[in-house]
Amino acid sequence: MSADLTLRPVESESTICALPPEDAQRRVVHDEVHARPPARIRLPALVVYVAVLNEGVSREMEWEHLRRLPGQENLPKEQLSGNFSRLRFANHTLKWERHTEFTRYSLVQALPEGALTDLSDDTLLKSLVVDPAWLAAIPGRTVAAIMMAMVHGDVDDHNAMREQADQWLQGRETLASLLGIRRSCAMTDFRLRPSGFERILVVSPSNTSELRAGRISQRLLELETYRLMALRGLPVAKDLSGVLREAETQLAEITAGMEDTEASDQDLLNTLISLAARVERATATHLYRFSATQAYHNLVEQRIEQLRETPIPGTQTIGEFMLRRLSPAMGTVQATAQRLASLSQRIERASALLRTRVDIATESQNQMLLAKLTKGQELQLRLQTTVEGLSIAAIAYYVVSLILYVGKAGKAAGLPVNPEMLAGALIPLVLLGVWWGTRQIHKKLHADAH
Repeated sequence: MSADLTLRPVESESTICALPPEDAQRRVVHDEVHARPPARIRLPALVVYVAVLNEGVSREMEWEHLRRLPGQENLPKEQLSGNFSRLRFANHTLKWERHTEFTRYSLVQALPEGALTDLSDDTLLKSLVVDPAWLAAIPGRTVAAIMMAMVHGDVDDHNAMREQADQWLQGRETLASLLGIRRSCAMTDFRLRPSGFERILVVSPSNTSELRAGRISQRLLELETYRLMALRGLPVAKDLSGVLREAETQLAEITAGMEDTEASDQDLLNTLISLAARVERATATHLYRFSATQAYHNLVEQRIEQLRETPIPGTQTIGEFMLRRLSPAMGTVQATAQRLASLSQRIERASALLRTRVDIATESQNQMLLAKLTKGQELQLRLQTTVEGLSIAAIAYYVVSLILYVGKAGKAAGLPVNPEMLAGALIPLVLLGVWWGTRQIHKKLHADAH
């Protein structure tokens, strides 16, 4: 008889717990992959995209702005507790995404009739399902604004696509490439219109899925946003170049001053400290911007790689154009960041050299002082020896005087003694006794000192 080990479903409202306790961050880390899912876009569609810097803009301000949309008066605040929210309406959607430095809003709606032929930005804005004034009131400062038309078409008919691009891009020079395995074509000119918007045209075959259209839209919009965010480090680098040039010149002067033995160490030190403070302040102020620039540039390269572009004969691809124009700017930013770091290291080395110079000068002064003290001690010892000799003579004189007085007293008492002869005869013995006593005192003091 064997036991039945077949697992049967348990009819219970609670789920069986067959795992150890969860880590506090497990759910957050696991769900991060679903934090910003791509939209499903039904073609033909118009995507209106606005990205704004959110410095000084709170989530509550953005929540209050979203509540101004029709039918969103009761939008719960908790819906914006994360970094992504999609508001669905009858015939359009609006996506809100908050990042570290910027927040982006993406409106997806049906493409207005005739949009590819004769619709200007003003006409397109008036045909939006949201009030253009609502877009203008988005809290923050605009960093990217794009109008993207997504339509069905034959991607193998390059002439037809060029005609559509000429109409949508108003006859300007077009950049285009096939995305993926000849599934879609993206065309743009990277030009700002008077309205502040750029324009992108995406032509996809009729069998393109809504999910793929959403991924294409997301990659193109992110590509342009990250490009602009990466370029925010370029003005900083240009402004900093003059400061670095002046600092490098001043550091060279300080280093040259170290070679001059007559130069004041205190003046050199004060100048070097002031220079180091300026460089460290510049590093603390701009280090984040330079690091962010490199991070955004890496994201741009990733998005270009994900587009898997195939060139169209006679037309420059979007990725080629972007990298060719972006690489010099990124090189300037990277060179400035390295130059700032190198300057900081050179200042550190100069500080070490100056400290060595000060230490050597201090040691020389200490040796001179020690030599003076040694010489003074020798003089003091000589003086002490001379004083001791005089002291022995003085003590012997007083002792001999006492002996003379004792001899005179004995003679007066009737003793047969000559005081002068007695005192003269005892002088050598008194001198020897006083000298021997002084030596014993020196030996005892020397022994106590050790």
